[in-house]
Formats: sequence, structure tokens, C-alpha cells
Amino acid sequence: MNSKESYVFWKLAYSFISDHGYRIIQLFENQKELWLEKIENKKAPVIRILLHNLDWSNAMQRDIEFTAANGERVRKQIGRQQLNVVNIYVSQFPPVDEYEFRLAKPFVYSEENKTMVSSILLAQGEFEAGFHRISERLGAELHFPINEDYSEEEVKLVKKAALDYAVKKVKSERAVLMNGKPFFTYVFIAIQIAVFLWLQLHGGSTNTSTLIKYGAKVNQLIVEGEWWRFITPVFLHIGFIHLAMNTLALYFLGTEVERIFGNLRFLWIYMFAGVTGFIASFIFSANLSAGASGAIFGCFGALLYFGVIYPKLFFRTMGINLLVVLGINLMIGFSSSGIDNAGHLGGLVGGFFAAGLVHFPKKRKLWLQLLFFIASGALLWGSLTYGFSSLGKSHDENSSLLMAQEYIKQNNYDEAYNVLKESENNSVNLSEKTYFLLSFVEIKKDMLSEAKTHLQQAVMLDPSFDEAFYNLALINLEQHDLEEAKGNVEKAIKLKPKQQDYSELLREINRQLQ
Repeated sequence: MNSKESYVFWKLAYSFISDHGYRIIQLFENQKELWLEKIENKKAPVIRILLHNLDWSNAMQRDIEFTAANGERVRKQIGRQQLNVVNIYVSQFPPVDEYEFRLAKPFVYSEENKTMVSSILLAQGEFEAGFHRISERLGAELHFPINEDYSEEEVKLVKKAALDYAVKKVKSERAVLMNGKPFFTYVFIAIQIAVFLWLQLHGGSTNTSTLIKYGAKVNQLIVEGEWWRFITPVFLHIGFIHLAMNTLALYFLGTEVERIFGNLRFLWIYMFAGVTGFIASFIFSANLSAGASGAIFGCFGALLYFGVIYPKLFFRTMGINLLVVLGINLMIGFSSSGIDNAGHLGGLVGGFFAAGLVHFPKKRKLWLQLLFFIASGALLWGSLTYGFSSLGKSHDENSSLLMAQEYIKQNNYDEAYNVLKESENNSVNLSEKTYFLLSFVEIKKDMLSEAKTHLQQAVMLDPSFDEAFYNLALINLEQHDLEEAKGNVEKAIKLKPKQQDYSELLREINRQLQ
């Protein structure tokens, strides 16, 4: 084989690797056959280059068929639905017999027509036309000058350059992907399992009182100054399924983020995302909330930041799969009730910002990190300012109800009354639930006139509220207004005829009327 063809072979390899982003997936032992792939672009063809003298066209045909069969194996290995192979022959001379028809149209592999081979010949006097056909297949310009002769040293140099560039590329990518061994991921997994067991032994992980006692997110308590409830809920989980799902997600996502960003950066990303997740939940959801979901979505956010900075490497390694998993999780969240979507989205954004603030180990970008620092500070300040404002607190009726119910369980009616009255004074368009619970507390505090007023407001909002009519009847009876008591209890019975307490009260009222 002439040194000129050897030079063209390795120069092609170097151009594909350095200029067009291809990677070596197969290099045969004789180093005269090379397969390359562009992983991040599923539509880009796989390239096969063969350095070989083609004497007869039937030998070319047999090799094309071999290439198609090997291409089919490659297709299955890399998981593509279809595969186009650009098959490039570098030969000193073209075949001595008719061969052009072999190259005129692609060869389609017989098995389900999923692999197609387009062959191009680079031989004596055919280089320019061959470069043009390769450029058409790639959709990008490929051309380099070719001299009449090259020394062995020149061939060795371009071969070394191609292989060194490929190795350097792999090493640089590994350096980005391997900045630390997972440590804090396992620490967080251990902590959340230990905390779950503690909750189970001290009231149960699904018990509202237990969750509140040990730090779940409760808006009312945060407004009253318990700011640590932005942090502690990250380690609490409501039920075994919740714990199992988050532990599994943390194991797969956390280890990946910690390898890419390193231990301390991962610690920052995870905790910052967890906090921003619960800040978002504080603003947009009045429900009690707990769990590591926001922090785990922060891992998604950090990996998205990795994708923005290293898009080719991202799509080569995890891109499509990660985006699909993230999309599925978001769809599940928005299509299911009882899931804190605000916390998920807050964690996702927080993880992205946290990753931008610390960037990658040994790759500092101060201007970019400063930009993320300013943006992160503005995000936190704006979110907390809104959350603690009267506008933010006006959305918090459910949180007030939750706390009032907890105080009632503790027979602490004064605190329950204060919470509900504050909600009544600061909120607009209260629901019948608040008025009913307030009336219940007022009855316990012997404030019957006020309780009656609030029960009347409850039934005005919900005329089907049978318990409110029943309690009104009890107050009427206490105030010796028997006719009104009878009317109210009859309304309750009409709404719920099988309720025994209602029937017994009606009998008592009738007895007194007689």
C-alpha cells in the first residue's frame, strides 16, 4: 500500500475526530479498518474507513455486505432504530473491472431494512469527487490538500495525531465526569432512613402531629418564625413508599451529580435545591409537606446545567434518557393529586442555579459564577419577600386549618382560636371549613353568639354542610330557641338521614316542645 493512501486514511480519521466530533468505536488490529460514531447526534451516520487495495469489484461487493452485517451489529449495540453507514474505501487503484454500479446506490441490509450502507471510493484520481460525496453525506465540508507522496514519518505523525486526539478527548471527558466518588449521597440516604425509623417509633411517619413535631413544612409556623422548616423537611418522608422512591432516585441521580461536581459541590447543590424547593412550596402550596423530592429534582437541575455547559458530552452520555425521565416525573406530578409540584419545580430551578454558582472543579469561570451568585441571591430574596408578605400569607388558609386542628387535638383552644381569627382577619374569601372550625373552638370557649354567626356563614357558603346545621341546632337548643333548633336539625337530617345523632337530637327537641 502506498504511503499516500495511508496518509489519506489517517488524515480522514483525524478530521472526523477533531473537526466533526466523531469517536472511535472500533479499530481493527491491523489498524487498516476504523469505525467511528457521533453519539450525541442520532441522525449522523456511522463512518467506516477501510485502507485496502481493491482489485476486483466482486471483492468490493463482498466487503460491502460484510460492512452491512457489522453495521447491523453496531446498530443493535448502540440502540438505534435505523443506521446509515458511510463506507469509505481508501485504495491505491480502483478495481480493474466495472465497479461504479456497486457505489451508485446504497446497499440495504436484508434484515428489516434497518441498516443502509453508502460506499465511497477514494482512489487514484478520485479524491476530489470522493471528498465531495463525503461532505454531502455528512452535511458538512470535508477537504484537505493531498500531495503526490508522503514519507513514513509524515504518515506516523498524522496517525499519532489522530489516535492521540481520540485518547485525549476520552480522557478530558472522563475528567469532567469523574471529579469525585459518591460520599454525601450515601450519607443522605442513611440519614433519611434513620429519620424515617425514628418517626415510625415516635408516632408514625404518616401522623400529622409527629411530622409537625419533627420539622415538616407548615406555612403557619414558618410565618411565625420557624425558618428551619425550610431545611428539616428534606430529611422527613411521609410513608414507606415515599421514602423508597426518593431513596432510589437519590441513589441513581445523587451518585452521578456527586461524581461530576465533586463532594462539597454536591453537598451545596443538594441542600440549596432542597431549601429552594420548600421555599417554592411555602409560596404556592399551603399543605403540610416533607421529603427529599425538591433536592432530588435539584440533581436534575444540576445535570441540566452540565448539559448547557457540555452539550455534546451530555447528549453522548445521558442526555435523552435524562430528559425523558425528568419529563415523566413532571407529568406524573401534574397529573396526580397530593404531589408538591411547586417543591419539585423550585428544587429543579434551585439545583440549576446552585450548580452554576459553584461550576465544575478545576474549571472556574468567575464571571459566570458571579452572575449565578447575583441571580441566586435575587431569587431567594424575592421569593422570601413575597412568601412572608400579606399577599403570600393570604393564600395560607389550609395551613391555618392544619395548625388549628393540631391545637384542637392538644385541647389548646386558645391557640387554635388565635390562628383561626388571624386567618379570618388577614384573608379574603374564606371557605366554610374555617368558619366551621372557628365555631367549634368558640363553642369550646363558651362563645356561643360568635359560634352561631360563624356557623351561619358556613351554611351560606355550603348549604349541604350537615354538621354545621347540627351544631347550629345545638346552639339554638342551648339558647332555648326550640323552633329554630328543630328547623336546623331537620335540615341536617334531610342532608344525612342515616346519622343517628341527628335523629336523637330531633327527638329531644320534640320532647321539649311537647
